[in-house]
Amino acid sequence: MSAIKLGKGDALIVVDMQYDFLPGGSLGVPAGHEVIAPINHLLALYSDCKLPIFASRDWHPADHCSFREQGGPWPPHCVAGTHGAEFSAELAFPDDTIVISKADTAQADAYSAFNGTTLASQLRARGVTRVAVCGLATDYCVLNTVTDALEEGFETLIVPEAMRAVDVHPGDGSRAIDRMVARGAVAVRLGEHGMTALSVS
Repeated sequence: MSAIKLGKGDALIVVDMQYDFLPGGSLGVPAGHEVIAPINHLLALYSDCKLPIFASRDWHPADHCSFREQGGPWPPHCVAGTHGAEFSAELAFPDDTIVISKADTAQADAYSAFNGTTLASQLRARGVTRVAVCGLATDYCVLNTVTDALEEGFETLIVPEAMRAVDVHPGDGSRAIDRMVARGAVAVRLGEHGMTALSVS
């Protein structure tokens, strides 16, 4: 294992930490609340280094195509302006966190924080070359965000302890981590003073 040194060129992407994706929400991820503490640790690490922090969110209209009433696979969730679409108040987002809204039109869904947003251009405008990705859910929006980050040419760190999976099929989450690593993401472990790279078998 080797230590990850944060510096100019690094940024953090926190994916979809909204009430509807947390236990008790309309599309709650099992044990999703367990990622709040490690994400707050990451927020402190990046904030202390004065590095950019991005928070993505689903920001759906009430008739979004992903909802079952419209023929989609999911119950209504993260409708713009509702409590379910708000970020968890337990997260210590700094005031300068940049919010990325996705899937905000009725006709198009977006699992990735890069899909239909300005995230890639905003990262490049800040000189970012490496991102760390965490949040919900491992097997959907995190997986797709990481895949797109790699395709956009960003070095990509993933923090397995700071993400949880829907696991529609048992093992989806661990398979998603394997897929991200196979595509070039580096899995890291959080420590008291930073992150270390680890190999995921």
